[in-house]
Amino acid sequence: MFSRLGAFLQRAVETQEPIIDLLEAFTEHWKGLTHYYLETTDENTPVKETDIPWRLKQMLDILVYEEKQHPAGETGPCLEYLLQHKILETLSTLGKAEYPPGMRQQVFLFFSRVLGQVQHPLLHYLNVHRPVQKLLQFGSDALGSASEKEELQFAAVLCAKIKQDPALLTYILEGKNLLTGSPQGDAGSSQEESLATNGALTASPEPERESSVGDAPCASLAGKPKNSVSSSSPLRKENNLITSLINLCKSQKSRLALKAQENLLLLMSVAQQAAATYLVQNSALCCLVTDHLCDLYNAAPTSADPADILSLERVSWRLQNNSADEASFPGKGSLDAFFSWLDYCDHLMREAHPVVADAVTEAIGEKLFQGILQPQLLQMSELGILTSTAMLTAMVRQISAPALLRELVTFLLGTERQPEAITDSAQQHLLRSQLIEHCNHLSDEISLATLRLFEELLRKPHEHIVYSLVLRNLEERSYILRSQPGQEERSTHEQDHCEDTLELEEDPYFTDEFPGIGFRTCKKPMPSSHRGPARPNEKTDVNEIVLSFLGLVPDEAKTSSYLEEAGYDTYVHDALRLFQECSANISSWHWPQAPKPLEPCDPQAAFYEGHFLKVLFDRMTRILDQPYGLNLQMTSVLSRLALFPHPHLHEYLLDPYLNLAPGCRTLFSVLIRVIGDLMQRIQRVSQFSAKLLLVRRQLMGLVPEEQMDHMTLFQGVVVLEEFCKELAAIAFVKFPPEGPA
Repeated sequence: MFSRLGAFLQRAVETQEPIIDLLEAFTEHWKGLTHYYLETTDENTPVKETDIPWRLKQMLDILVYEEKQHPAGETGPCLEYLLQHKILETLSTLGKAEYPPGMRQQVFLFFSRVLGQVQHPLLHYLNVHRPVQKLLQFGSDALGSASEKEELQFAAVLCAKIKQDPALLTYILEGKNLLTGSPQGDAGSSQEESLATNGALTASPEPERESSVGDAPCASLAGKPKNSVSSSSPLRKENNLITSLINLCKSQKSRLALKAQENLLLLMSVAQQAAATYLVQNSALCCLVTDHLCDLYNAAPTSADPADILSLERVSWRLQNNSADEASFPGKGSLDAFFSWLDYCDHLMREAHPVVADAVTEAIGEKLFQGILQPQLLQMSELGILTSTAMLTAMVRQISAPALLRELVTFLLGTERQPEAITDSAQQHLLRSQLIEHCNHLSDEISLATLRLFEELLRKPHEHIVYSLVLRNLEERSYILRSQPGQEERSTHEQDHCEDTLELEEDPYFTDEFPGIGFRTCKKPMPSSHRGPARPNEKTDVNEIVLSFLGLVPDEAKTSSYLEEAGYDTYVHDALRLFQECSANISSWHWPQAPKPLEPCDPQAAFYEGHFLKVLFDRMTRILDQPYGLNLQMTSVLSRLALFPHPHLHEYLLDPYLNLAPGCRTLFSVLIRVIGDLMQRIQRVSQFSAKLLLVRRQLMGLVPEEQMDHMTLFQGVVVLEEFCKELAAIAFVKFPPEGPA
């Protein structure tokens, strides 16, 4: 009785078992889909008007349901049928044929849903990752294609899978077949089933052909010698996941492009070292990212106004371009596209695996910096130099990723860290030397643009910039006179005699108090011959230093006290803010807190301030004869240098009392000579103070601008007065005096 009841229940359970029914339903839907191609005669009927989308949806639902009925990791009959009968291979062929119209979109959707919803790891199977490769190869072959959305969804699923298991990268990218160790066959020619001319499905009699790697990487980035591959050998044009994502990044639909960029970023941030190395060496990732950047740079109009380029706000790749701004000036859309992709590359360098970041950075350095920018910066055309310098300045402003910034700094300044010498300027880094010379160009516009570039560079948090330009030449403090043992008294006597004979230096300081500065009136500072070099901890001397700068400009050339404008406190406030920003940038550079102790030096060794400071000091000596805007930019660069909290910079640029070695000059000594020149000119110009006040009011916009004699001279005096107040404020905030100011 019980045995018969048990047998009856067993038969009842077996009749309810869904495995046989699911497999029959699955095969029925697949056969129904293939029969469509055997029976239909209308090739123009859209796929959405057939039952193909419905059958594919039913097949997907069956696979998902079947998986839930089996233990984890076990394949059901329907999934085995899909793998054994190469259903995905056949579907990829149907998608490539785009028959019926719209079939490609349906195939992309089916692949995406199967890979995304079926939890069983499928991409390890040859009959899965081979059709996946094929599907990628004919995806995104044209911008604006109807299947862009579905292609992106498909690529996003693959990126998510690779992020979960980086080992899958070798299955998705074309490379070596990990199962056999042989090169993978060309997925485009390995299809076992193809469409005959009458639309029927027939087996392809041709065997699978083997081919080389689908995407050859940049030779120099794959750990090979740079000359191992001819530069004229083109990359293979077959698509894979990388090329598909790059093409989708170029989509005219900004939301799709943004999603593609996010997925490319996800792919490049793979955690495993081996996967990152494989990504660099076995794909054209570096070349494709860099080529797109170069294409966008070349698409920017060469006739763009440098002022328009510099007026661009910092671009973010996550923000969609505002087409309404295109009319602001011609070419703005092209410039926005370039700087948006540059910002994306910059973000990529911060988020990507270090192996990937270094490889892409090297590619950008070779192709964009050296291949395109360097020839433009070294050309003879003034208009070309102006445009390329403006583009470079905007790029410096945009770049912040450490790896990319390091590549840019090396490109511009080289890696040399030894002190410069006057005689070896020809052997210095070519581009660095040329850019510094551009600061002293015959064209004031080029000088202004290049000075603006260096100021932007000095804002970047990279120690080598200020070291290469200035600090390496101040390392030994050889600008200070060092007396030999037993010669101190003789040196002092000689310098006292020099002080009596040099009229220019007899009265270089004017100690009239500025209204509201809060400093006490002090006596004439001690001559430099009676003092040693100022130390940062000698805070009692800061008042004298500040008053020395404030008193440099003679009363006849002072105009600020006659106008209702911000007082000296405003300069201190601004200097404090800038100094805090500068200090934050250099916090990790481990600069010394005190100057390097003086050591005996070769008496025949001449101090050289370096190419950069030489050009700036030469420019400063001509401040009374240069255009107003150029003077403003030149003094702005010097102020930026003075802000850096390095004791040697503070000493060399801000200490008026240095005991200088013969032939040396500092910023203060240059200013002294400018003041001497100004004093002579004041005597030759009638009504100097009245004309100067008028120019000052013109510069402030208080009176209409008009032509008048000596306009450049008066504008230079205005800049000189403001610059001296800036230096005084910087000295004060860097080493404030003890007690109330």
